[in-house]
Amino acid sequence: MKKYIVEFVASFFLIFCATGAVIIDQQAGGIGHWGGSVAAGMIVTLMILVFGSISGAHMNPVVTFVAAGMNLFPKKDVLPYFAAQIAGGIFASFFLHILFPENELLACTLPAGNEIQSFVLEIVLTFLLVIVILFLTQGSEQQKTAAPYAIGTVVALNILFAGPICGASMNPIRSLSPAVVSNHFEHLWIYLMAPFIGGILAGLFWKMIDSMKQ
Repeated sequence: MKKYIVEFVASFFLIFCATGAVIIDQQAGGIGHWGGSVAAGMIVTLMILVFGSISGAHMNPVVTFVAAGMNLFPKKDVLPYFAAQIAGGIFASFFLHILFPENELLACTLPAGNEIQSFVLEIVLTFLLVIVILFLTQGSEQQKTAAPYAIGTVVALNILFAGPICGASMNPIRSLSPAVVSNHFEHLWIYLMAPFIGGILAGLFWKMIDSMKQ
C-alpha cells in the first residue's frame, strides 16, 4: 500500500507542476516554453530522488507496463500502479481546475500539425525516454545514481524541441488527466496509443542489446 500511495503522490505532483506551468504561463506569463520544459524535467527528477527507493516513481503507465513486460517489475502491481497514476493525475488536474476555473483546456496536449505527425513524434519521444530509463536504471551503480537527473533531462529536452508540435506528452496520464477534467478529448487517441508503442519498442531494443552482453 505504501508503494501505491507514493505513486499517487508522485503522479499528482508531476501533473500539477508540468501542466500547472503551462496554465500559469497562459494566465500570467513569465514562464514560457523554456520554463515549462525545465519545470517538467525538474519535477520528474525530484520525484524520482524522493520516492524512487519506495515505488520506483514511475508516474507513467508506459514505464510500469514495459518494466513488467521485461520482468523488471512485479506484474501483480501493474493494475494498482495504473490506478494510482490515473487517480493522482486526475486529482491534480481537478485541483488546477479549482485554482484556475477560467482556463478551458487545462494544458491538454494537442497537435499543432496533422495527427500522424504528432503520433510519430510521440512514439519517438517515448522511445528515447524509455531507453534512457532502462539503460540507466539497469546499468552500473554510477549509471543508477545519474538516472534521476538524466531522466529529468530527457523529459525537458523532448518537451523543449517537440512540445510546440505534438505537446511531448510521453505519458498517457499527462494527456488523459486534463482531458477528463476539461472534457476535451480531441486527439486523445494519439497520446494514449503512441507512448505505449514507443515504450514497447524501447523495451524490445533494450532486451536485444542486453541479450548481446551474455
